[in-house]
Amino acid sequence: MERVFIFISLGVLLFCTSCGSHKEEKEDGTKYIVTSPIKKDTMVTRNYVCQIRAIQHIEVRALEQGYLQEIFVDEGKLVQKGQLMFKLLPLIYQAELQKAQAEANFAEVDYQNTKRLTDSNIVSIYELALAKAKFDKAKAEVNFAQAHMGFTEIRAPFTGIMDRFHVRLGSLINEGDLLTTLSDNSELWVYFNVPEAEYLNYKASMKDAKEDNLLKVNLLMANQQPYGYPGMVKTIEADFNNETGAIAFRATFPNPERLLRHGETGNIQATVPLKDALLIPQKATFEVLDKKYVYVIDKNNVAKTRKITVGAELMDLFAITEGLAETDKILLEGLRMVKDKDTIKYEFQNLQKVIPLLKIHAE
Repeated sequence: MERVFIFISLGVLLFCTSCGSHKEEKEDGTKYIVTSPIKKDTMVTRNYVCQIRAIQHIEVRALEQGYLQEIFVDEGKLVQKGQLMFKLLPLIYQAELQKAQAEANFAEVDYQNTKRLTDSNIVSIYELALAKAKFDKAKAEVNFAQAHMGFTEIRAPFTGIMDRFHVRLGSLINEGDLLTTLSDNSELWVYFNVPEAEYLNYKASMKDAKEDNLLKVNLLMANQQPYGYPGMVKTIEADFNNETGAIAFRATFPNPERLLRHGETGNIQATVPLKDALLIPQKATFEVLDKKYVYVIDKNNVAKTRKITVGAELMDLFAITEGLAETDKILLEGLRMVKDKDTIKYEFQNLQKVIPLLKIHAE
């Protein structure tokens, strides 16, 4: 029994010595770098899914009935304003035009004859006026028939790119039938939805803005390559979408090479203001199960893990929305060497001085 007591006492002594040695090792070890969050106004780049639209995109429809006689253009080709695209073979308009022209010729002969008789005082001025009215009416009928004939030639209302054909040669076309669509993609309207809070921040920052300093944005194309020209937000829709809580912005992009076409998608990258953002270095955080944490150092120099919520990502920095205050001290370096509830020694460095060094250290 006495021997068992000696062994127990010896074990307790060794355990206490081990605990003391561990604590002493943490207190006498390397000094760690600690900093605090700072609050400041900054800018952040946001990504928004967008839809690309041509500034003009119309349906080309037949104004009259007839057989499709000729097609002068091809799908996907650029056509110029006024260029002839389709020609219909009219069913009755040619005959109507010929009839109207014949009636106009007859009315003109009658008018000229009546005019001569009037000059000779054989007929009254009233009969001359009546002949003149009949002649004017006949000319109007000719113009009307010519207008119908003109509708059988379908020309491009603006310069643009042809879409696929919905008809083929010889097709019987009825009035209003869709022939194709035409897109003017010399400029693009790119629509993207902005949440309400970001919209309010944008309006506050642009309160006194003029046209030449509106929000400029960039476009990331579907292949994840940046588009070569910046765009400018010139229009915001009138109403918020009650289901999404967002409002649509419209940015205008030049498209001189006509690389982009109507209906494409991409991502808008917009640099927007962030008011009173609480910033910390990205390197001061670590992840556990897709959640971000930092080590917060308390007044007893004990490092404790704390979950944080990241609102925005900047260059080498995170903007924090939950989990930290300006007065907190967080571990900046040595995160892999420290465990939760370890007592450490540290050297405090102001984040303003640390920020310029973050990129250098990363490289």
